[in-house]
Amino acid sequence: MTNPLSAQTWTQTSAPTTNWQAIAASADGSKLVAVVKVGGIYVSTNYGATWVLTAAPITNWTAVASSADGRKIFAANYQGGFYTSTNSGATWVRRMTNAVGQYWVAAASSSDGNKLAAADYFSVSTSTNSGATWTNVSVSNQKWLSLVSSADGSKLFAMSSWAIYASTNSGMSWNPLTSMPKGSCSSLAGSADGRKLVAAYYQGGIYTSCSQPTPRLHLAPSSNKSVLSWIVPSANFVLQQRANLSGWLDVTNPPVLNLTNLQNEVILSPTGSSGFCRLKTP
Repeated sequence: MTNPLSAQTWTQTSAPTTNWQAIAASADGSKLVAVVKVGGIYVSTNYGATWVLTAAPITNWTAVASSADGRKIFAANYQGGFYTSTNSGATWVRRMTNAVGQYWVAAASSSDGNKLAAADYFSVSTSTNSGATWTNVSVSNQKWLSLVSSADGSKLFAMSSWAIYASTNSGMSWNPLTSMPKGSCSSLAGSADGRKLVAAYYQGGIYTSCSQPTPRLHLAPSSNKSVLSWIVPSANFVLQQRANLSGWLDVTNPPVLNLTNLQNEVILSPTGSSGFCRLKTP
């Protein structure tokens, strides 16, 4: 079978040729933000066709993260702390934080941009209010290189050269992933539900790890209907419902991915009676 990605071509954008340090994208790829190692922050709102230098300070930017809709941006510089934007980089706010780190090297964000994480060489800090206040979390004294957040911010992963630590409570506690392959780690990525990880190693290959997804269903009213949603999982699930205990039926209307929160959503029409819903692996 032909790889559909093998025919991809790359085109240089109009972004200036400079020493780029980090880049982030919205879920649909339309909004981009890139930071210069010693320079400013640039944004694009048209898939990279054009770029604009924002009003962020000219400094030593090292890490950047974006919300799923691209409106909330979190940027860290090497020694000058954090800056946030809530309007795709049009304006910025410097966050005077109590985070203990100085040499920030990695950043991560939940899909709504409310839960943030930042790592310097030897510490990790988290925020639950878009960077207004920070908590210095207790995790092993490692030289951190990379951070990954699930879409809801509940799962965090921190990678150093020799270890990966995981948190399932937004950074309150951490545990090492003892089953990871031995070698010198370089970078880490994960799925929206935090159940699938991809780790790259210096001269050691790329490894994947996947645990059984356990998505939670959320029900919210919308006008005269109800919206059932769940974070897009790293495995296929089928939504089923039933009115009583006689048996389950597949819901025929397919879920729609909401790119603002990375949740699958299904609109359910009112039936005038109670019922049950579940997600089932096919």
